[in-house]
Amino acid sequence: MSTRILILGTGLIGASVGLALKAAAPDSKILGWDADPAELAKALEVGAIDEALPGREAVLAPDAADIYLLATPVLPILDWMQRLAPVLNEQQLVTDVGSTKLEIVELAAKLYNQPGKARFLPGHPMAGKESGGAALADAELFCGATWLFTPVDQNECALEAHWRALVAGMGAQTQDLGAERHDEVCAWVSHLPQMLSTALAALLQDTFSADPDGLAAVQAIGGRALRETTRLGSSPYSMWRDIALTNTEPIAQTLHALEQRLAHLRENLRTPELREEFATANRFRATKKS
Repeated sequence: MSTRILILGTGLIGASVGLALKAAAPDSKILGWDADPAELAKALEVGAIDEALPGREAVLAPDAADIYLLATPVLPILDWMQRLAPVLNEQQLVTDVGSTKLEIVELAAKLYNQPGKARFLPGHPMAGKESGGAALADAELFCGATWLFTPVDQNECALEAHWRALVAGMGAQTQDLGAERHDEVCAWVSHLPQMLSTALAALLQDTFSADPDGLAAVQAIGGRALRETTRLGSSPYSMWRDIALTNTEPIAQTLHALEQRLAHLRENLRTPELREEFATANRFRATKKS
């Protein structure tokens, strides 16, 4: 099935989708647009898109594409949803890769999946890198990753089924979740680790910033444990701002729970409770492996 797919946002995820689609669906035509002309040019250079659209007017042309992938942070996704809804029809599909879903689903229910309106299938690939940009795009990024969907309407159309098949063709494992459940789970498995890594990296920077020798020693001696724990601290604020704004309460709840757990550790550094905490942590890892 030859499909015109327009990727709005040709950074790491958008450009990686483009490369993956080139391999999974070579008959499809991949179009791209980005607010940053340099990112758009790089996506074209690395072969993630076949054609770069010249501006927003071209994006909003009624017949620009069959499938529109919104691969921007969440707030621009919400903005594009409102811009596209009046100009598209029921033969077109809009989907996204936003890291939070409840606000997207609520807006989609108002603007899409109605007679005469385009379809909307919210999605979220659980894949990425700590740094962004089309220059780091990877056709294998989604292989083995989970691609979550939070359907607005259970009556799936042919184009939605086609997009799911394309996602599977990229190597991803698809799974459906309710939007509220998605945001709750992602607060634990994605957003909390990011905030923890950011806090630790910022704490180390603040603690040793006035001591260059001490900072160099920490970075040299820290080893793999420190590198892995602070790796996410390199992630861009521009993306995480929107996640924090659209999933505030679940993230706050996980941070509060972590604060309590850290206080428990602090209070039991010299008691058998510390051993029990390690035993509990070991069981989580063992369960994951099995």
